[in-house]
Amino acid sequence: MYRSEPAPPPEPLPLPIADSHTHLDLVDTFGSEEDLPVPAPDAPAVRARLDEAEAAGVARVVQVGTDVESSRWAAALAAGDARVLAAAALHPNEAPRLADLDAALAAVDAIAALPRVAALGETGLDYFRTDESGRAAQQRSFRAHIEIAKRHGKALVIHDRDAHEDVLSILDEEGAPDRVVLHCFSGDFAFAKECARRGFFMSFAGNVTFKNAQHLRDAVTVAPAELVLVETDAPFMAPIPVRGHRNHPALTNYTARFLAEYLERDLEAWCARLWRNTEAAFGPW
Repeated sequence: MYRSEPAPPPEPLPLPIADSHTHLDLVDTFGSEEDLPVPAPDAPAVRARLDEAEAAGVARVVQVGTDVESSRWAAALAAGDARVLAAAALHPNEAPRLADLDAALAAVDAIAALPRVAALGETGLDYFRTDESGRAAQQRSFRAHIEIAKRHGKALVIHDRDAHEDVLSILDEEGAPDRVVLHCFSGDFAFAKECARRGFFMSFAGNVTFKNAQHLRDAVTVAPAELVLVETDAPFMAPIPVRGHRNHPALTNYTARFLAEYLERDLEAWCARLWRNTEAAFGPW
């Protein structure tokens, strides 16, 4: 699935930035030929990935949960490493599979109360992998996460795949939290305009560098500079020039550089802007 050799380390950035969405629990396990267990949050391999990121100028990360177990893992990592904030949630594709959605939501609610859990995420809607029969559960879960985020005063991190209209409709109906992040932004110019109008952050992953992703590059041109974030969504979608490698937080460096060049921004000023944006979205580390 991934190239066997590691991606070459990028040249360090002139100022630090943050990876606004990563899954360090999966970086060295997902897609492996062996059935590797998820490492402990305090495992040396996890710390090494954070050290590697810091050396590349990616000094902070948001570790994101997709179910109760991975949300607890994220919270434990954030509690033990000052470079990490956590997000806790049920991924939209999880909601239809759960025998007791209410119990899982209650568990997420409890994790969200922890001080270094900065966000509810990744929640949202995914109509690519879930058919009509599962969409009601996804929507109920999404609405519940919105309520939890508002009650705890946390950001909301949204996974949106093939569901732009319903994502916006539900946020409008429920009343969006003060801080909303569209993770791995997948919309076009028009959708970006709607998100910008609502003041939502748009987080761009490595796929914005791909040849077939002109719609994402069009979207970033309309996204206000103060609403742009960068992420890996590691271990997925490593950016050009390391596409095909296992993604990890250090490689956020390449996406930040690409966007600075594409938008004709000074790299140092762009890094400073991204840092301020990430703190505006998630709070200080």
